[in-house]
Amino acid sequence: MDSDIRIKNIDIFKINARCRTPLKFGRVVVDELPIAYAKATVENRRGKVATGWGAMFLMDLWAWPISKASHSTKNKVMCQLTDSYAKLLCDYKEFGHPIEIFMETRKDLERLNLEICERMSPGEVMPPLGALICASPIDHAIHDAFGNVNGIDSYLGYGPEHMSFDLSRYLGRCFKKVYPSQFLRQDYLPELPIFHLVGGLDLLRRQQVGPDFPQDGIPNSLDEWIQRDGVFCLKVKLTGQDLLWDIERTMEVSRVYHEVREKVRTDLPEHPFLSVDTNEQCDSPEYMIEYLKKLREREKSVFDEILYLEQPTERDLKAHCWDMRPLAKLKPVLIDESLTSFEDFKLARELGWSGIALKSCKCLSSDLLFIAMAELYGVPYAVQDLTNPSIALIESVGLAARIHPIKGVEANSRQFFPLANEPESKVHPGLYSIKDGLARTSSISGTGLGFQVERIEREIFRK
Repeated sequence: MDSDIRIKNIDIFKINARCRTPLKFGRVVVDELPIAYAKATVENRRGKVATGWGAMFLMDLWAWPISKASHSTKNKVMCQLTDSYAKLLCDYKEFGHPIEIFMETRKDLERLNLEICERMSPGEVMPPLGALICASPIDHAIHDAFGNVNGIDSYLGYGPEHMSFDLSRYLGRCFKKVYPSQFLRQDYLPELPIFHLVGGLDLLRRQQVGPDFPQDGIPNSLDEWIQRDGVFCLKVKLTGQDLLWDIERTMEVSRVYHEVREKVRTDLPEHPFLSVDTNEQCDSPEYMIEYLKKLREREKSVFDEILYLEQPTERDLKAHCWDMRPLAKLKPVLIDESLTSFEDFKLARELGWSGIALKSCKCLSSDLLFIAMAELYGVPYAVQDLTNPSIALIESVGLAARIHPIKGVEANSRQFFPLANEPESKVHPGLYSIKDGLARTSSISGTGLGFQVERIEREIFRK
């Protein structure tokens, strides 16, 4: 294809970002993380040259939670793998489609991960999820550059007009003559609901806020967020270990929503839409079965408000081979941390998982293939976030606006990393300032992934 690209150069930049307030999920608390930015320069077969951008948090606390290595060491491994994968791609001299480049170098990514871990944390190997996070800013930058160099919206470049192969090349014979474009919207949805995160340390009511909380005009409690932004989709972090706390927390989140709706925001939907997430902390699916049954007994209306559950048990699907069907009969249960390969997808289906969680940190290339698998097999999917700030948020919301996810998209960097969003929020106000619980996508436009990087750069220099 004339639109095929060859990588000429990849630059990596890392910027630390601090949480406005601590973010707790599972057993960890996040307070500071590096954002990795990638700038890819490519040329197509016509000899045209252009650049593209990508970004992602290098969040070892989520990608690599269990290890004898320290948080500092794990973070250094992720930074080194990001740099090494960029260098490897600079040495990859073949022309190809972005999906093709990613798939043909994925084994090299895995090899680099093993080599770096052996050198920097002997005896410890970062899970595949961590390697995908390291690759994701680079993969997005290549997709963005692909659209820019060919003068097209990148999402219009995933069909036979721009791909010299169909998905059977990577997914098997039943994907003969199947392309990602068959499952993508031609344009971005103009607006979609955002899922607001209720972290394990988050306060629910204004009267709980003490004088030591930031006084910067940004809400410090759930009721204030609902009142200001009109959020009606809420993602509730649970412990997976304390049944009474988890049940009460879920009911209290619902109560707060209804209180705000009755007293202040009568324009809100009649009830919230909830998802609940224990981040792998349940010892078995039985915990969530008991949680749902007791919740239904105590407050059926709150039980009814739950859309789906996320990854209740630990990520190694083969370690226990839990049968998820009894749990899935009560509520849909989505695979998240476990989903790093197409084999994971197939095994999850065999074990009775209801659907999948897509994340931009798992690379756009693999997300596009996961979407095709989910659509072809009739599997529901959600688009979730890694507290994505900066242009990483545009990557995530942009993906959700071109596909057909459950309800909306998770987007919570405005809660925890608002300072990291400042330049982008001037260019994309509808993505970073939520009104009536909706993200608005009209600013995602132009070629590539629609970042409007030139305008963002002008905002950075102006600052």
